[in-house]
Amino acid sequence: QLQLVESGGGLVQPGGSLRLSCEASGFTLDRYAIGWFRQAPGKEREGVSCISRSGGMTNYATSVKGRFTISRDNAKNTVYLQMNSLKPEDTAIYYCVYTERGCTVHSGTYYRGWGQGTQVTVSS
Repeated sequence: QLQLVESGGGLVQPGGSLRLSCEASGFTLDRYAIGWFRQAPGKEREGVSCISRSGGMTNYATSVKGRFTISRDNAKNTVYLQMNSLKPEDTAIYYCVYTERGCTVHSGTYYRGWGQGTQVTVSS
């Protein structure tokens, strides 16, 4: 499998912002749709957002719509997740993954490249 590396997580207060980055190593991302998923302790994995190969189409989970923005810079081989107005319920490990299929946040089944993720903690 191809490897993606997430970064940018950390501890932030409620209402704060973080920008996550997802970089590809050894391959170009522009062949794939990219998804961001998250998993909190004791909870099921949840799709957060995804972006099509060209960046022309994006999808968001209802819980983050209007607060999170996904984007990609294929020249830099990087996908970003800008997270604003963070809430304690956003606390989770965030993963970026790729798929040759279409962009969806409803299931992680067809995504690959599950790595270590990056921890996001929203707490005062």
